[in-house]
Amino acid sequence: MKPEVSLDFQFTSSIEKVWHALTNSNMLANWVMDNDFKPVVGHKFHFWTEPSKFWNGIVDSEVLVVDEPNRLSYTWVTAGESTTVTWKLNEVDGTTHLHLQQTGFQSESPAYNGAKYGWVRMGDQLEKMLAEL
Repeated sequence: MKPEVSLDFQFTSSIEKVWHALTNSNMLANWVMDNDFKPVVGHKFHFWTEPSKFWNGIVDSEVLVVDEPNRLSYTWVTAGESTTVTWKLNEVDGTTHLHLQQTGFQSESPAYNGAKYGWVRMGDQLEKMLAEL
């Protein structure tokens, strides 16, 4: 079985605010990385950050699904891995539940381990940013 990253987050922010944080390029830059994202199926875009000795800091992506405000999916190609990131959102009793699934890893590679660590850290950043809105 191929490894995948699967994480769940809960926010007191509305589903619309969480969706905006996932789909607005400026907001994404605050909790993921600098980017040229647009929530348009077929849009090719990049995330980028300072490179390290282990990684060039660039993620090549293409938007696959935009189902506002319930589902967003895009490719995530970097560090020799071509994966798919899917966000699913639902709101229950004033709490927005956000599920992240990143699939397509070939093995428990450095890219997989980096994704696991990175998404937890970015989820914390997202929570802080939403609390400030």
